[in-house]
Amino acid sequence: MKKTLIASALLAASVMAQAETAKYQIEPTHTFVTYEIQHFGTSTNRGRFDKKEGSVEIDRAAKTGKVQITFDIASVNTGVDGMNKHLQGEDFFNSAKWPQAKFAGDKFSFDGDKVTAVAGQLTLKDKTAPVTLTAKHFNCYQNPMLKREVCGGDFEATIDRTQWGIDYGLAWGFPKEVKLIIQVEAVRQ
Repeated sequence: MKKTLIASALLAASVMAQAETAKYQIEPTHTFVTYEIQHFGTSTNRGRFDKKEGSVEIDRAAKTGKVQITFDIASVNTGVDGMNKHLQGEDFFNSAKWPQAKFAGDKFSFDGDKVTAVAGQLTLKDKTAPVTLTAKHFNCYQNPMLKREVCGGDFEATIDRTQWGIDYGLAWGFPKEVKLIIQVEAVRQ
């Protein structure tokens, strides 16, 4: 009887440990929020937001999670100063009025232990709309330098920028579709 109680206690502890929500902090030097938009059908304009922060929670046993990534609009970087200033202005993001954007996801899809998609809300220019980020890659590993687990991947979605009131250039043929790419690595806390 005593052995059965001990075995039951160990099994219960094992199940509880597996159902634990793991908390991670975004690692900013390995996390990037970027976008791509076609330029008159000839080339692709790209930019990224250099300042970002956030957190991730994953419960692999329950197949649930939460993610929040906030990025500073004034940190937009295309590699061209004039373009950066234009994007920060009223024609596009209006960073003086709305300095931050945020993605908050709470509906995770899994294939085994791997996250395949995260559905949530993107808030930009004080407007919020649903966005589902699809994982192109996802992995967790034991980081040999940090001696902690790191999880992350490449996530992307194509969004309609007009949902957030960004319609500059539509009359000239710029598309409303923008590819949003979030490359993220987060360190377990």
